[in-house]
Amino acid sequence: MFTGNMDFLQWSCHDVARWIESLGFPQYKACFTDNFITGRKLIYVNCIYLPRLGVTDFKDMQVISARVRELLGITETLWSRSIADPRQDSMGLFLEKKSHTGEQADALTYQEFLDDMCR
Repeated sequence: MFTGNMDFLQWSCHDVARWIESLGFPQYKACFTDNFITGRKLIYVNCIYLPRLGVTDFKDMQVISARVRELLGITETLWSRSIADPRQDSMGLFLEKKSHTGEQADALTYQEFLDDMCR
């Protein structure tokens, strides 16, 4: 069972911008605040999405994507992944559900999510 800290889900876009700055990328703070990237939306931040935010240096994109995955506790989806393979890791799927706002998303716990997956 997942027991990690999920405080990042409560981060505002300014909290995310401070975190990006703490990674050594102060030049991208505005990219995250201007696009309203909150902690809930970090699940979507990867090398495909970062250029849309204004992050275009490939090495910076790689580092930021890796640090986001590390923060979220998810693994990178391999480019060679087949649709016949099992679904992505359960933490990634859970965070996609939590990325939405509303009463249901707010109340959903990881254990409840796992229980629903097994049904």
